Amino acid sequence: MVEHNNENLDDIFHALADETRREMVRLVSEKERTVSEMAAPFDMSLAAASKHIKVLEKANLIQRTVEGRTHTCRLEAETLALASQWLSVYEKFWSKRFDLLESELLQEEKKKH
Repeated sequence: MVEHNNENLDDIFHALADETRREMVRLVSEKERTVSEMAAPFDMSLAAASKHIKVLEKANLIQRTVEGRTHTCRLEAETLALASQWLSVYEKFWSKRFDLLESELLQEEKKKH
């Protein structure tokens, strides 16, 4: 089993549990974005977008830099890799189950013919 700091994983999955924040992560995965650019696709104020961004920052999914009045966000891909690594254990579990199901279904299909 892959072991990671549970608090970090809790923060990551809490942040990703929200659809708006997942979309924000997708946006910054394409390129760095300002807070205004991250808020634009949503019907929300800059203050509301900033609250979502703070959750993503706490989880270390994004990093915000400030130059003057411009706040720019970029993806912290290593953090996503931690979540992916943790999930990969379960991907292997389900892959095995789906392989077994496929074998059973093929055997049933052969019996019918």
